[in-house]
Amino acid sequence: MKQVLIGCVWIIAANLGFSQSADAQAVGKAGVSQETMQQIFEEVKTPYKYGVVIPQPDSGRMVDSPTVFRKGGVWYMTYIIFDGKGYETWLSKSDNLLQWTHLGKIMSFTENTWDATQKAGYVALVDTEWGGSYEPEKFSGKYWLSYLGGSEKGYEAGRLGIGIATSPDLTRPKEVTRQPKPVLSAIDKDARWYDDKTIYKSLVIRDKARKTGHPFVMYYNGKGEKGDDKGNGFESIAMAVSDDMVHWNRTGDKPLITRNTGICGDAQIAKIGDLYVMFYFGAFWKPGAFERFACSYDLVNWTDWNGADLISPSENYDKTYAHKPWVIKWNGVVYHFYNAVGENGRVIALATSQDLKHKNTN
Repeated sequence: MKQVLIGCVWIIAANLGFSQSADAQAVGKAGVSQETMQQIFEEVKTPYKYGVVIPQPDSGRMVDSPTVFRKGGVWYMTYIIFDGKGYETWLSKSDNLLQWTHLGKIMSFTENTWDATQKAGYVALVDTEWGGSYEPEKFSGKYWLSYLGGSEKGYEAGRLGIGIATSPDLTRPKEVTRQPKPVLSAIDKDARWYDDKTIYKSLVIRDKARKTGHPFVMYYNGKGEKGDDKGNGFESIAMAVSDDMVHWNRTGDKPLITRNTGICGDAQIAKIGDLYVMFYFGAFWKPGAFERFACSYDLVNWTDWNGADLISPSENYDKTYAHKPWVIKWNGVVYHFYNAVGENGRVIALATSQDLKHKNTN
């Protein structure tokens, strides 16, 4: 199935013109043409909202930030739960991507550590191929996670940083092994103007082609001390690279994706042919929070989509915010998991490219 699906992706990519040669000649070395951007939108759009798939466990705890992967023919999702004190990371599983069963925690509160009350984990090195295996890759015999960490109590409180953890098995609710210190922090000597206040969510992928010159790439949200023209801090998407998953170095002197106001954050990468697609969310540079995407041929220079949102508030359960994406294609259907905030509290919802809600109730 994987070979067939990947083969289809490459055929689709060739037919739709997702090759660098054509776009590079038309709009420059790193640019992506608007025609290709429109084709990507048509490929990834999910107009059918299926509904809530991970509800709040109870009224006192909120669910956030899905990461979906596959192992041994079973789907798994890590997500974070905020209980008023801070973040812990949980695990669920599913046979069909629609119904999910809680398994338990993989990152819990601790005492007297730099990350005591904030451990928001995200599985690293998940296969990025569109319609591919979606399996996480081992490195040095272990599975890897990056996570948002901090020691102050409250919702994303204090000066946060990015930690790295490992696990021998991501399919069981067992505590992961964490590095003793953050690998990226706002107080690092090489902190940039756009991340010298705090750092939020991260995504780590394998750069197999070494487009960046390194095997591992991290996309992360950063907020700088410098604010917008009204003095408000804003979040942007930036990049770091590594050769060993433990030591990380920032690259560049400006964000990859920013509006210089509000939020651009929570990147997820899918590879369609020769083209990389970054799903991310925007917030507050126009009303609410909503899902967007950008495209690149080199993982560094990104062309932002200027059309309609992929997902925006429309239902009672996501009427306040519809944001924080994880998007996959499986058996011809695109599944777009996202964090929804509305009448059901803060939950994880799903939108799809086909009307599975009615298909599964008829």
